[in-house]
Amino acid sequence: MTKTDVSYQNEGEFDFELPPQTRSVSLTHVVGDDDAGVRLDKLSAMVFDGFSRVQLQAYIDDGQLLVNEVLLKPKYRVRSGDLVQLMANLDNHSEDLPEDIAIDVVYEDDEVIVINKPAGMVVHPGAGNRTGTLVNALLYHYPDNAHLPRAGLVHRIDKDTTGLLIVARTKSAQLHLTEQLKDKSVYRHYQCICQGVPSDILRHALIDLPIARHPTQRTKMAVRDGGRMAVTHILKAQGLGERYSLLDVRLETGRTHQIRVHLSHLGFALVGDPVYGNAVKSGLSEKCRRAVQYFPRQALHAYQLGFIHPKTGDARQFIAPMPDDMQELMTVLQQ
Repeated sequence: MTKTDVSYQNEGEFDFELPPQTRSVSLTHVVGDDDAGVRLDKLSAMVFDGFSRVQLQAYIDDGQLLVNEVLLKPKYRVRSGDLVQLMANLDNHSEDLPEDIAIDVVYEDDEVIVINKPAGMVVHPGAGNRTGTLVNALLYHYPDNAHLPRAGLVHRIDKDTTGLLIVARTKSAQLHLTEQLKDKSVYRHYQCICQGVPSDILRHALIDLPIARHPTQRTKMAVRDGGRMAVTHILKAQGLGERYSLLDVRLETGRTHQIRVHLSHLGFALVGDPVYGNAVKSGLSEKCRRAVQYFPRQALHAYQLGFIHPKTGDARQFIAPMPDDMQELMTVLQQ
């Protein structure tokens, strides 16, 4: 199979006008002897990475995918030496505006980006959060991601949770990583500081409790019969003083607020959780009580992320150090 030449071009580089934030793609492929006789739609799906066969068939029908500058049918059998050209406008899935917001990029290549999200950053725009989000930042730093759903996001973490997120840079990578989330070849480990002592917590090392929307408080989730399956694994528990613990938690499923809901339901609420938290434990020193009472967010950090690279097939793993605020809280609780 011969090499496909690919170039992604921003608005203004072609001689026709594109709508704001629209991106276009220009790809060419010269058919080799090995591919002679293959249907045009099948060959296009093989060589133009990042597009589904349905998308490519639509491009053929619209005259955006040509053979030797001629419009042909999807069933056309390509010949050795044919020049297959794709010059298409990419749909922009987001009307969100790029913003020059700093992001902590742990790793990037042509397929994926791994980001360490700070506390206080919303992942994607929604009601009341149209700006200042990770999506707005991605659209600024990676403008070609505008044609991807959710600007390439594969999963999300809560506003006040810190830690690692995967972002795809191509449609094929996004689909590949989404499938990995479903088959659990993406793994996510979290650190959290919660009420309770290790001996009590580790009796619930496997939490398999369904989660659904709270019956009366619509902004909350709850453990409920008939909810979606939710499985959380508590791998380690380290005592912090006499009443709190640092946990190492692995998610098997990814329900909204899953760790927070599961631990709170069992009586081990996260420190600082404004939605699912409990009153501060009694018997603490004044310094510890104040540290817990005024901790400004849920003490939850997505510290480890692993996945299969969608292009190379290699297993990749990344670790983000615990943020300073959680380290400082641990230091106080251990005094």
